[in-house]
Amino acid sequence: MENASRGVYTNNASSGVKAKKNFRHVPNAPERILDAPELIDDYYLNLIDWGASNQVAVALGCTVYLWNAETGDIQQLCQTNQDNEDDYVTSVSWGGDGKHVAVGTNGAEVQIWDASRLKQVRTLRGHSARVGALAWNGTQLATGSRDNNIMMHDVRVREHCTATLTSHTQEVCGLKWAPSGNQLASGGNDNLLHIYDANSISNSTHLHRLDAHQAAVKALAWCPFQSNLLASGGGTADRCIKFWNTNTGAMLNSIDTHSQVCALQWNKHERELLSSHGYSQNQLCLWKYPTMTKMAELTGHTARVLHMAQSPDGTSVVSAAADETLRFWKCFSESDSGKAKKMKENSDSSVLRRFAFR
Repeated sequence: MENASRGVYTNNASSGVKAKKNFRHVPNAPERILDAPELIDDYYLNLIDWGASNQVAVALGCTVYLWNAETGDIQQLCQTNQDNEDDYVTSVSWGGDGKHVAVGTNGAEVQIWDASRLKQVRTLRGHSARVGALAWNGTQLATGSRDNNIMMHDVRVREHCTATLTSHTQEVCGLKWAPSGNQLASGGNDNLLHIYDANSISNSTHLHRLDAHQAAVKALAWCPFQSNLLASGGGTADRCIKFWNTNTGAMLNSIDTHSQVCALQWNKHERELLSSHGYSQNQLCLWKYPTMTKMAELTGHTARVLHMAQSPDGTSVVSAAADETLRFWKCFSESDSGKAKKMKENSDSSVLRRFAFR
């Protein structure tokens, strides 16, 4: 009997070690902070993106800046019409090539910029109100507007508009293509989430109309390790993160975060999800998936954390808040070889920890 008990104890002890290993250390302080004056405090916009060229595009008022994550250099990419006080940047999104940036404006335009040459190469028109959401799928660009419509553009051809989707009845504030490019998710201020099939998108019909959220659906994130799994977050009257099977339209889970959900990012290296929030904690939360056990809270922002974007290597996340700061968090794990490389880089130079867009 004593030996049997010892066996049980040993099994419990070893399983305890495994459980501990799952909850890795997550640094709770940002690696660096950037001042971001004139970052517009508007829940429905999408003002930051991190491209494959390791540059962060951030829209501050009328101007889009590029911050090079390797060198710390800052360049001004573009400005909206200075003669029109009402025109400002409402969205930015890097193309998959890491070279082109789409810029949406309050004046209903979408501009395509070549970031390497700091040169505008196209203007896409067709919306009748501000363009607050953008999503690339190869050379195809989806744009969502306060005119309630989503337009599909082929940026290579003169007649660029290939479809107009009219499923939403209020402003479109969330747009994300699945990694496969087979499905598009859209969220709106009408509290609706729509899933579209890429093959039938020209028919302007949605695959699923999902109405479980009780507030605007801006935060959308496709799972990198399970196709057809989508996470969506609701605004102040909803506060929930919901998980969906986008093939069937079935809701798999719903978690009340007790706070406005502004943005979502999946960890590419672990089964984890990062959420950013507004009132009242203005924090970022790291969740274990699928249990949705909270692993860490990242605090420091003093106003709602409106936007997040992830580094190309999937190890860092930048958050942009209404407190007019960007904060860089080393919250996602990476491979051992990646860690070794980063340790060497950090020993080579511990560059300044605070920068500013001025």
